[in-house]
Amino acid sequence: MNAVPAFTPSLRQLRAFRAVYHLRKLSAAAEQMALTQSAVSVLIRQMEDGLGTRLFDRTTRSLRPTPAAVEAIAIAERVLRDLDSLGAGLRDLGTLRRGRVSLAITPTLGEILLPRVVRRFTRLHPDIRLLIDDCPPEQFVSRVVAEQVDLGLGTPERAAADVDTRRVLVDTLAFVCRPDHPLAARRQLRWADLAGQPVITVRPGYGIRPLIEGAAAQAGVQLDVVNDVAFLSTALWMVECGLGGAVMPSAYARRPGLAGLAVRKLHAPVVSRDISLVTKRGRSMAPAARALVDAIAAEWGAAPA
Repeated sequence: MNAVPAFTPSLRQLRAFRAVYHLRKLSAAAEQMALTQSAVSVLIRQMEDGLGTRLFDRTTRSLRPTPAAVEAIAIAERVLRDLDSLGAGLRDLGTLRRGRVSLAITPTLGEILLPRVVRRFTRLHPDIRLLIDDCPPEQFVSRVVAEQVDLGLGTPERAAADVDTRRVLVDTLAFVCRPDHPLAARRQLRWADLAGQPVITVRPGYGIRPLIEGAAAQAGVQLDVVNDVAFLSTALWMVECGLGGAVMPSAYARRPGLAGLAVRKLHAPVVSRDISLVTKRGRSMAPAARALVDAIAAEWGAAPA
């Protein structure tokens, strides 16, 4: 015996069935659906033929639901309600009325770059949940690749085949000192000028330390590092206390609240690094993530995604 193929009503058939069930007239259902009366009649007949049962008894003035229709209407309305909710939810995501976006960034860069971005983003998109994943420098790219976050913001130490980068800004290494420091009055400061000066900077193996050691070696100077720190904020209060000058990224040294310190870009050589947006190659960006990229671009001049 051949099995009877399963029948799945179309959305148009379900909508026609629901309209006729509640309105009891083909003409009224047709007007509600912006269809012709004959088109609604065909949809109902197709659904009845597919289900193998009559859904309405025809009278001269109206249509009366059969017991089969009474059982089917609850299922039909649930399906249509779920589909309508799905459509509304997707529209909300597309129009940024809800959603979430996650960003990986190191704590230091987060302190420098994010406050302005976050204020802009939350003002423009109050219904989007923004998640910040502050992580060590060596981890933020891997979190993007593993799709633990939507995007990253930082300085990738090496190019990766599975990520795309877009430069946000170029940062340079600088010497930060008190205004009464012997080097504060120099209009152009070279690495060689740091010889014999007490220097505070990050610990060996941390972030920018390889850049600092490479630049000092290129300049032929042996830095007198009197304090190795884990956080640049520690270096800054040490500078304010007169324990020496600090070598650090100029972006961090120029953040608000440090107006009393002198910041001098280091020359011969000038050492720069790109701070970039990092996204996984080949992965489409959700509307909320695109909105965050736009906020970063508006504040820092990044190329839009």
